[in-house]
Amino acid sequence: MWEITALLALAALGWLWHDSMRAREAALAAGRRACERERLQFLDETVECVRLLPARDEAGHLVLRRLYRFEFSDNGDNRRAGTVAMLGGGVESLTMEPFLLQ
Repeated sequence: MWEITALLALAALGWLWHDSMRAREAALAAGRRACERERLQFLDETVECVRLLPARDEAGHLVLRRLYRFEFSDNGDNRRAGTVAMLGGGVESLTMEPFLLQ
């Protein structure tokens, strides 16, 4: 019986890893697009997951809400923070620190 439990646990971990990689790639693309749209530098070409919580989507299904952090620069001499909130596989919101418009 413990073999089945171990296999189910491994399958769940594999699903979580695959789903997290997919969500990370979507968050990375969203952050990059936002920086390109505002003519900003997307620093380090990466995002980091800072929060992972269960949540309900609009249809009431249980999904994971992930919060990713990234950094950008408006003038090349500083670092500013931005966040991408992912609900399931889609972008829920994207926020960026205020920056100087030129």
